[in-house]
Amino acid sequence: MLKNETDFEKIVSRLDIDTKPNPAHREKLRRQMLSAFNETTRVKNTISFWRTIMKSKTAKLAAAAVIIIAGIAGIYHFIKPIETTIDELRPIGIRKIEIAAAKVAPIEIKLPKEMFVGTPLDIRVPNLEKPLGKPRPPFYAPVGTKNVSLGKPVSSSDKEPIIGEIEMITDGDKEASDGSYVELGPFVQHVTIDLEATYEIYAIVVWHYHKQPTIYFDVVVQVADDADFITNVRTLFNNDIDNSSGLGVGKNMHYVETYEGKLIDAKGVRARYIRLYSNGNNGNDMNHYTEVSVYGKPAQ
Repeated sequence: MLKNETDFEKIVSRLDIDTKPNPAHREKLRRQMLSAFNETTRVKNTISFWRTIMKSKTAKLAAAAVIIIAGIAGIYHFIKPIETTIDELRPIGIRKIEIAAAKVAPIEIKLPKEMFVGTPLDIRVPNLEKPLGKPRPPFYAPVGTKNVSLGKPVSSSDKEPIIGEIEMITDGDKEASDGSYVELGPFVQHVTIDLEATYEIYAIVVWHYHKQPTIYFDVVVQVADDADFITNVRTLFNNDIDNSSGLGVGKNMHYVETYEGKLIDAKGVRARYIRLYSNGNNGNDMNHYTEVSVYGKPAQ
C-alpha cells in the first residue's frame, strides 16, 4: 500500500521505460492484468475508482503518473518492476487501466436448469466453502474466448462406465436429468480431454452431478502437454486435503455442486490436455461427470 508521496516516488523510480516493444513481456503482463481483474471482481464492496481518486492526494498523483507513463511508452512495454507496482497501485484504481489494456469481455456460459435452491444445513464436510448466496459474477477473458472442448475426444481411467458414455462429458449437455451424466466406478478416477491443439486456457467449468446437493472429494484439475501427463504438468485446482489421491495436499476448498458448475480460473495457461480427478462423494463412492467446458483461444 502507498502511504505517502515518498513511497510513490520510490515506486516510480523503479520503473524503466523501454520504448521498444517486448512481445513476451507484453503477453505476460496481459495475463497478469486479466487474472488480477477477475480476482478483483470477486472482492465484496470494492471502492469506486473515481471516488478513491477524489479522496486521496496520493491516489491522484499515482493515477496521473500511470496514465502519463502509459501514453508515453505504452503500458505493455514496462519491464519486470511493474509486476510489483501493479500490486501496490491496485488499491488506488489500477483496475480501470487493467480492464482497458486487457481488452476483455465476460465469457458466455450457457447454464442448465436449476434443480434445487439453497444448500442443506446438515452437510458436514471439512474445509467446505460457504455458498455465495447469489449468482456467480461474470468471468472476464480476452475477447474471442470460447468453449474449445465441445465435441473433443475424452478418455477415462474407467474404461467401462457404469452409466452413460465417456463422450457425453464434452457433448454440451449440462442438464441434471437422467441420461445426461456419466457414472464411473468407485475410488480415485479421472477423465482426460484432448483439445487436439494447444490453447490459451482461461477457465474450466466442471459439472459433476447437480440434481441434488453433492460434494465430491479429491477434486484435482491438471493440464499437460502430453496425453500421459508426464510433460509440463500443472495443477490448477486441488481440494484433496489429506493427499488421499496421491497427487499432493491441496489448498482449495470442498464445494457443493450446483447448476452453475465449478469455475476454475486457469489464468491463460497454455496446454493441450486437461485431466480431472475425483474420489467419490459425500453420498457414495462413485464418481460422476455431466459436462466439462474449457474456455480458451488458440495459442499464438
